[in-house]
Amino acid sequence: MPADSDVILPDAEAAMENYEVAQAKSSVFYDVYERKSELKHQTHYCPGCGHGVVHKLIAEAIEDLGVQDKTIFVSPVGCSVFAYYYFDVGNVQVAHGRAPAAATGIKRACPGKMVISYQGDGDLAAIGTAEIIHAANRGEKITVFFVNNAIYGMTGGQMAPTTLVGQKTTTSPWGRRPSNEGNPVHMAELLSTLEAPAYIERVALSDNKNIMKARRAIRKALEIQRDGIGFSFVEILSPCPTIWGLEPVAARQWVADKMIPVFPLQVFRDRKPQAAQETTPPQRPAAEVAGVEIHDAKDAGGKASYEHRFQRLTVKVAGFGGQGVLLLGQLLAEAGMREGLEVSWLPSYGPEMRSGSAHCHVCLSRERIGSPLISHPDVLIAMNEISLRKFAGTVRSSGLILYNGNSIPADLGLLPARILWVPASCIADKLGSAKVANMVLLGALLEKLGCLDPTTALSVIQTKTGKSALLEANRKALEEGRKFVLEFSQLQEVCAPATV
Repeated sequence: MPADSDVILPDAEAAMENYEVAQAKSSVFYDVYERKSELKHQTHYCPGCGHGVVHKLIAEAIEDLGVQDKTIFVSPVGCSVFAYYYFDVGNVQVAHGRAPAAATGIKRACPGKMVISYQGDGDLAAIGTAEIIHAANRGEKITVFFVNNAIYGMTGGQMAPTTLVGQKTTTSPWGRRPSNEGNPVHMAELLSTLEAPAYIERVALSDNKNIMKARRAIRKALEIQRDGIGFSFVEILSPCPTIWGLEPVAARQWVADKMIPVFPLQVFRDRKPQAAQETTPPQRPAAEVAGVEIHDAKDAGGKASYEHRFQRLTVKVAGFGGQGVLLLGQLLAEAGMREGLEVSWLPSYGPEMRSGSAHCHVCLSRERIGSPLISHPDVLIAMNEISLRKFAGTVRSSGLILYNGNSIPADLGLLPARILWVPASCIADKLGSAKVANMVLLGALLEKLGCLDPTTALSVIQTKTGKSALLEANRKALEEGRKFVLEFSQLQEVCAPATV
């Protein structure tokens, strides 16, 4: 017999040729599941949890259909939120219950993508009831996977809309009573009363036979979306051993013995909606919807008629309600749209019509804009001292602050951004209308940065202003803002109050 050192092991790859791989990790999953260092060798899910099984079935279907590169997962609050740690696809995390609404927006913006809403019963059947009903009623071409374990799993075992009669939870210690908490909500049956859904089925993870049925249902739901047929919904009865206080095997049996009699397994809808004449929602350019005429970006010689010397410019406008803060942001956005830029405008304001705080975010870009939210703007237009103190520190290094005032507060402190104070309110008063202070600052911004063509801004103002007197005041305010920058910019602009 040869010594251990003389034993020759067969080549591993050659040996594998004699075997057929029956089970393997799907390529749709990440190679490594990122977790904290002490937890990196385990998943988020408890032993026996149904989420792992559902993940595997969905991943297999995505891989079989060859749609991994165009799939977007939408996961809300609950155990379902962990999906983005595992699926190597597009992932969007949303607020509690809002997955169908977010999925609707994503699908309409990207109709060629496969959009999946992945939700639990505490999420979909409780706080998200309105979202799922209206998405289904519109026949949105998304796929919803609804994991129903009859309880709130992540948050400690409270009663869910799907909790069974007599089932004890932390919020129903005597068991669910129809007279007090009502009966369980049957989401598949509820959605099947609507005309628009194309496919609705309820399956269970109680045993291998039913898991195979769940596998077929999940694949079919995705095929329905791939083929552009309509809304597809699969409800999956799933075990939750930890919160139920059962061993994994007993939890599977509980699904069979307790849940299936209450939530019968069947296909509730499998047809092409008769009313669905359009294969995709109607889509029109934003400029067409807004009734905005896009200027030709090039002149007769093929040169750009107005050169935008930026790839992306972000602006925050802030002040009191009544100062025209939101209007100034709208004018910037519409002027950018007319010059062929991608634009966004995001307002934020308190309940007061006058004197309450108000600000808005504006983005002008030569590329598509991912989010309208701006944390660190390139430009801050502060129409009062409160806004200056609140937002000045958020402006990017070497950015610009336009401040409506006669001087900068001495105790403002050092800032990396340049500050140009413009007495816009005083200039507006001299013009006879305090309302046009925002236009003075707009004129100053256009002159200082040259970001947009002033004639475009004026044409936008003309469409927004009905009264000729106010239009003339706005025109003069724009011009006065530009003049002020030309005459006093070098004297007024500082990097910090200490340099004045």
